Amino acid sequence: MKYVCDVCGWEYDEEAGDQENGIEPGTKFEDLPEDFECPVCFVGKDQFSQA
Repeated sequence: MKYVCDVCGWEYDEEAGDQENGIEPGTKFEDLPEDFECPVCFVGKDQFSQA
């Protein structure tokens, strides 16, 4: 699954993870920490939509 930040359009791909920010490939969006923020605009998980 992929999730897109509603504010800036940054995409989180569960398959790829976000190794730049310490998130391993295969990490499901719901398994991200509650305090996860978009690495571009710093909004929370509640500002993401499934792509």
